[in-house]
Parts: sequence; structure tokens; C-alpha cells
Amino acid sequence: MTRGDKASLRLTLGLGLATALAYGLALKLPFVVCVMAVLVLCKPGPPMPLVKGIVVALVLAGLVAAGVLMVPLLEHYAFAGVLLTAVVLHAVFRAGQARGGAVTILLVISFAMMPVAGVAEQSLVAVLSGTLAVGLGVGTLVSAMSSALFPDPPQPARAPVQRAGAASANWIALRGTIIVMPVFVLALTNPSFYLAAIMKTATLAQQAGEAQAGAASRELVGSTLMGAFIGMGVWMGLSLWPSLWMLSLWLMAAALWTGSAMFGVRRTRFRPSFWSNALVTALILLGPAIEDSASGKSVLEGSVMRTCLFVGVAFYASATVWILERWRRRTPKPAPPPDVNRASAK
Repeated sequence: MTRGDKASLRLTLGLGLATALAYGLALKLPFVVCVMAVLVLCKPGPPMPLVKGIVVALVLAGLVAAGVLMVPLLEHYAFAGVLLTAVVLHAVFRAGQARGGAVTILLVISFAMMPVAGVAEQSLVAVLSGTLAVGLGVGTLVSAMSSALFPDPPQPARAPVQRAGAASANWIALRGTIIVMPVFVLALTNPSFYLAAIMKTATLAQQAGEAQAGAASRELVGSTLMGAFIGMGVWMGLSLWPSLWMLSLWLMAAALWTGSAMFGVRRTRFRPSFWSNALVTALILLGPAIEDSASGKSVLEGSVMRTCLFVGVAFYASATVWILERWRRRTPKPAPPPDVNRASAK
């Protein structure tokens, strides 16, 4: 069994366990647990140690709960609150580029979602902090158990990964912040409708930082459409026999199919970030659709509106990358300082 096979199975079992726990225990916003587990299990490299994962989950839950402090600022001093949120998101994106942190996307989702959730209902912040921690814990637990039962062979020594320079990291962080902030401002006007869109936009911003400018449109929009296709397939299969076990099995099948491409078991022309973003998009679309069905709302109408919103956000993200990169290339670079040694020689 290759590394790719084991990683695909970890993703499949982890999503199945997260789905059974989140929906079986009737947690608030259960699809958030599934998304967080997938983000952890899609992380490249060796699985996160169990103790480290528990510590990170507790720290993340504390940071998320502290996000309620932003609510009074957003309610009474909206401009200052939005500006402070932009500064925090830029710092998170910047730290992720400089250090290559695996929890960057988790922090972006947390810092962007919590103020919006607090504006809608402050008690929702505590619920979401626990939900995010549960999802992170499930992903870490599955990774640790899989590594213990099916350990990977030792990897040969690799050259250190080249991190982005200071100027490039600042630019990518600015690009990600510009992608997230408009949806964040929209979500403040209607938190219940745009809460899922914030998660989608955060993943797009992270993906845009990894994609090349020329391929950003194809990857961002294409992965969103692929996620809608996967979500539609899971919903059609679930409609044959609606139950918790069928939901878990269909999502495990979707994770196995996307994971096989993500980890190189099945060769495709798309990068791993394409498939991880497609799976996350499918989960974000399925979660609200299941809630609409349970509350008696029109599933088709809600799904079409959310899909159009996600595709629109993907087009906006790709257009932002194209415009900013075009502007950056046209901006004249400062001339290098004169060589002092040559000047003295003359």
C-alpha cells in the first residue's frame, strides 16, 4: 500500500467519522465539523501528532471564542471593526506564507466567521468554537490512528522547501485579504445567508495564494463547479434512501474519489488543491441543503442560489488575481542602488 493509498483512506475514514459524529449528535452547523476534518486530513506531509492536534484544537477554540470581542466594535464602530479584521487576516495570510503553517486556512475561517456569527447571535460563537475544535480533533484522531495501524515508511531526506520572500509573502497576503473582505462585509448584512460563503471564500483565498496567476481562473472556478457536481451526485444518491449511514457512505465515496486524485493514486491534470477545494465546496453546499430539507424549505432554490453565489465569488477571486498581477507587472520597480566599489574605482 503506497503513501497515496493510505492518505486517501485516512481522508475517507476521517470524513465518514466526522459525518457520523456531527450529524448523529445533531451538532450546530454539522457541515463545519466535516469541513474542518477534511482540511486537516488534506494537509500534505506526515499526519499531525495526536497531542499536537489536541493542543492546536484547544488553542483554536480559545481564539475563536475570543472573536466575540469584535462584535461590539463592529456594531458601534463598523469601519474600525472592518479595518481591524482586514489587518488580522493579512497578518494570518502573511504568517502562513512566511512559515508554511498548516493551520492558516483554519485561522482565516475562524477569524472571518466568528465576528459574523457574533453579530447574528453571540451564543453562536461558543457553539461554533466547539464545532471547529471537534472537527479538528476528529481529523487529528483519524490521522494518528491510521499512522499507528499503517505506518508510512521513512521518507528520504528532502531539500528544505523554499518559502516565499518577504515582498512576495506580503503581496500574496494582500491578495488573499482583498478576496475575503468583500464577502465578509456582505455577511455582516445577512449573516445567516453568507456564513457558508465566508468558508468558501477563505478556501478560495488560500487556493489563490498557491495557484499561478494564469491558471487561477481555471482552478478556482473549475474546482467550484466540480464541487457543485460532487454535491449534486451525493444528494441524488442520498435521496434514494435518506439516512445518516447513507450520508456517511456517500460522502466517504466522494472523499475516496477526490482523495485518489489529490494524493496521486489517480492521475489527473489538476493540482491537489483543485480536488481539496472541490470536496470542501461539496460539503459547504450539502450542509445547508440538508438543513433546508429538515426545515421544510425549498432545497432546489437554496442550492441554486448558493451555487451561483459560490461561482460568482470564484469568478471574483480569479478576476482579482488577474487584475492585481497585471497591475503589479506594470508597476515600475525601483532602480538598484549604485555599486559603491565601482564608483570609487572610477
